[in-house]
Amino acid sequence: METVIALAPNLFYGTCIAVNILVLSKHKDNTDIQFIDAGGFFKKETNNNVLTEEHIAEIVKLFADKADVPHIAQNAAQQTVKDNGYNLAVSSYVEAEDTREVIDIRQLNAEISETVAKIERLRREIDEVIAEIET
Repeated sequence: METVIALAPNLFYGTCIAVNILVLSKHKDNTDIQFIDAGGFFKKETNNNVLTEEHIAEIVKLFADKADVPHIAQNAAQQTVKDNGYNLAVSSYVEAEDTREVIDIRQLNAEISETVAKIERLRREIDEVIAEIET
């Protein structure tokens, strides 16, 4: 096994699942297995996703370079794959990029406190208006 390439879902007509390409070679220089997450390489067109020439060139370059690229490509030793139960899922070796928004909890708590104080002030004003109407 030389490389496992995970492609984007919905690339082939009638199939919405993601596809993996397994590259096998009898004449490898080493025993490492390269994992490439190309799931983000696609262009949305009508009902299907499409690999453009640029995407294909990027995947081929990643394959040829055999370099580790954060969140995209990772080389794993054969022993690591064996220890992983021969799991060839790219997501087991290529760490996904954390796209979550970083939130300043202190600022958020300050905004919540300010909002609660504003609500309490508005409730008092409403109570005053209601009391005025009732008298």
